[in-house]
Amino acid sequence: MPVLSWLIAVLILFSSKANSGEYLGDLNWQQAADLIPEYTIIIPFAAGAKEHGPHLPLSTDQIVMQDLLDQAVKHKNVLVVPPILHGWFPAFRDYPGTEIAKAPVFQNYVEAVAESVVKNGAKRIVFLNMGISKATGLPISIVARDIRSNHNVDTLVISWDDLETIETASIYEQERGGHADEGETSIMLYLRPELVDMQKAQKDYRKKLTQTVGYTPGKFDVEKEPGLYGDATLATAEKGQQILKIMRKNWLLALEQFGTSNKTL
Repeated sequence: MPVLSWLIAVLILFSSKANSGEYLGDLNWQQAADLIPEYTIIIPFAAGAKEHGPHLPLSTDQIVMQDLLDQAVKHKNVLVVPPILHGWFPAFRDYPGTEIAKAPVFQNYVEAVAESVVKNGAKRIVFLNMGISKATGLPISIVARDIRSNHNVDTLVISWDDLETIETASIYEQERGGHADEGETSIMLYLRPELVDMQKAQKDYRKKLTQTVGYTPGKFDVEKEPGLYGDATLATAEKGQQILKIMRKNWLLALEQFGTSNKTL
């Protein structure tokens, strides 16, 4: 029995390592040179310091991003480069935090990171955007398009809103939302409850938009708004666990589909 148990343990270890990735920063340069052309590269972006209402930390997006990256490294043959933590956030410009105020500067920054891994042989790049597709996703998508066109490198952009589905929406009790709301607050209560101050959680549905066709950019007013959209008072850790489970599933599925179609994972 001890021998059989040992063999089973070895097989499990081998199987788990056969389907796992790495963080680029954990490798030496020789290991990196070998893996960059072989693995799917993830270039992650999240705000290191962006307002999320009076009850959540500025690092909320970064914390959720790290959870998704850990899932990818655990389950897929991916190589995660150091994250981009400064971005273009015009909707939150009035609030304390850090921002690259000019979209072209942010776009050039993302492009420079992508070009650096392309130079070293990357063949597949996934951009993980912890903003929404019609905000930080816009300049990131332009980079993805240019990398694909200029270098014939397969690219994929996954934004936060791509990971939310009808299944996610069914968990919410709030009327509507989208920022530092029931969903984000619930996730943070599950991941880092010590950083959440529910005594400061609020409900703010802002002005309801009547526009049904087209894109209307939003902007928060620090003089009039607490910096959230939705009802954070409804958040619970249990909801956060459910929401994050769905987001993880969709994230890994997106990587799997990209890998299957491009023979990478």
